[in-house]
Amino acid sequence: MDNETLIHNWLVTYLRRRLSRDYKDISVNLDGEKKNAFKGCYPDLILGNHGLTLAVMEVETEVSVTPEKAEQWKSLTGLGVKLIIMVPKPLKAKVVDLLWKNGIADKAAVGSYEMQINMP
Repeated sequence: MDNETLIHNWLVTYLRRRLSRDYKDISVNLDGEKKNAFKGCYPDLILGNHGLTLAVMEVETEVSVTPEKAEQWKSLTGLGVKLIIMVPKPLKAKVVDLLWKNGIADKAAVGSYEMQINMP
């Protein structure tokens, strides 16, 4: 398992735990898994309450933010639920630019994360 996969899977697991306060039904697909589908797609997290899906979430790493990935985001925006994309903080502007170029900037929310290590 490479570092990007490790970071991706850790963040998906962390978000599942963190979002469990707001969403009672959370399904997860770790990197490469296709266990939980929503309308034929396999987003990283499927967020819902009371049997109703409210949003899908994709977690990206530094190497996974590409124009090809933006095409996948475009297909996810057509599912009729909110799309949330979590990206590394330095890449947030690039992701917003990709969303505009694909005509889906108004259909997706972008969150960011950063990993910090403070040494003495």
